[in-house]
Amino acid sequence: MSGDEHWRLLEQPALTRRDALRGAVAGGVLLAAGGVLAACGSEEVDVPTSDFGASSLEGVRNGGTLRVGVAGGGADDSIDAHIPATVPDISRVFQLYEPLAGRDINSEFELVLAESIEPEKGADTWTIRLQPGITFHNGKPVTADDVLFSLGRIIDPKDPKTGSASISYMDLKRSRKLDDRTVRIKLKFANVGFPDDLGQYFNSIVPTDYDPAKPVGTGPFMYDSFAPGERSVFKKYPDYWRDDMPRADEVVIIDFPDDTPRVNALLSGQVDAITNLPPGQIAQVKSNDQFTVLISETGGWQPFTMRVDQEPFKDPRVRQAMRLLVDREQMIEQVLSGQGRVANDLYSPYDPAYNSDLPQRRQDLDQAKSLLRQAGQSDLSVELVTSPVFQGIVEAAQVIAEQAKGAGVTINVRKVDTGTFYGDNYLSWTFAQDFWATRSYLSQVAQGSLPDSPYNETHWADPEFLDLIAQARAELDEDKHIELLKAAQEIEYERGGLIVWSFSNQIDAYNTTVAGFQPAKSGFPLTNYGFGRVGFVG
Repeated sequence: MSGDEHWRLLEQPALTRRDALRGAVAGGVLLAAGGVLAACGSEEVDVPTSDFGASSLEGVRNGGTLRVGVAGGGADDSIDAHIPATVPDISRVFQLYEPLAGRDINSEFELVLAESIEPEKGADTWTIRLQPGITFHNGKPVTADDVLFSLGRIIDPKDPKTGSASISYMDLKRSRKLDDRTVRIKLKFANVGFPDDLGQYFNSIVPTDYDPAKPVGTGPFMYDSFAPGERSVFKKYPDYWRDDMPRADEVVIIDFPDDTPRVNALLSGQVDAITNLPPGQIAQVKSNDQFTVLISETGGWQPFTMRVDQEPFKDPRVRQAMRLLVDREQMIEQVLSGQGRVANDLYSPYDPAYNSDLPQRRQDLDQAKSLLRQAGQSDLSVELVTSPVFQGIVEAAQVIAEQAKGAGVTINVRKVDTGTFYGDNYLSWTFAQDFWATRSYLSQVAQGSLPDSPYNETHWADPEFLDLIAQARAELDEDKHIELLKAAQEIEYERGGLIVWSFSNQIDAYNTTVAGFQPAKSGFPLTNYGFGRVGFVG
């Protein structure tokens, strides 16, 4: 099968970027003003506790009410398992619901509700076996019927949910239940990345009689109350399937759209923890021994996007020159206050196939000038469309415009509001920016690097790249699979349309009376079993 034939099999639903990015993803998503206050997921996780304060569970007592201030939220907040659309929404999802699989704090794949997810006859048919004994909050056992119902609800073409963009290549008409704990899922094409696509927080399993007005899931906490844009309350689920969880009797999630009130709520004792501590306030919080700052080195990234099908970026030499304009270290210091790591125009740094062998790209103004001369663009002038869709985005636009002057390139920064940015012209901007969260390589490719990806901002459709991805999806041999993906990354590195200059840290903070939080490479807020392992000391 050729690359073009392969991608025509995809049937992506008509989700807007606003729908998916606010709730995800933009798989795994993409969190404006998001945090990563992550509860430890396993006793076996080897993270030195001295690096981030009271993470040990020694001395942690059961009981109490955990109050958490999260960034964002508003009147459109949802508690639906399959359409989380704000950071508070996502926080609620992790308390109430669970998927079949997921990523732990080290971004390692793990099974959750599933006991096994195994391919049959290649990678176009998969058998999913549920763990025994897991029940929903209403006491009903989780069954194969619930799995098929949940997956069907997510990819319903009449009402696609957030996860539909990731798993719409399932062929549920040819899929079936084998027994109460087992389902066989047919795919429209072979894909060894199916378990990862399935294992997203917005693909949780709900009962066949699911009512989002009275939500029921399998998470550590049960629904108690929900006031959109304000707060939500969850009670301990006493029959939760993980041992010794949850520890708190109650969790209260409070929306804080603005930074200052959220930080003040922590410092004044109104909440026990907050997501998204502004970098400029790290020193202030650290100076008080009552609080701990939690810094997570994630795979989150905020690229500059160049449309490869439009001038001046149709010429790969121009795209290469644009990457050489960026002083990445300076960008990280000025835009992220040092809270990030230098990237190399590739995403998914925690994927086993991440191509770390490619030379680190650095600012080289002379080489940029040479490439532009060769392309007939010595006096290049471009417009960069930016918007405050994520912390530091607008500042990054301003910094690259200054850096570009060294090569005689004029970048005219045009700032628009977020509604305009993700409005009718989204995916049409010739030169723009965006933000993405940590995810595996193939999952990210599906979201933004294929002709039929819902968010292909660069209009990337390189035939050689597509052929390698199609081969990698069907390759069950791990070494061969990784070799194919590294070759695909080298093509993106050389002639893709993204400038990936850093991987940004997520910064959260909490009161030292609380224990159980740990840094999370995953980059998702309030992840890894919700707040099930978090409790109070003393």
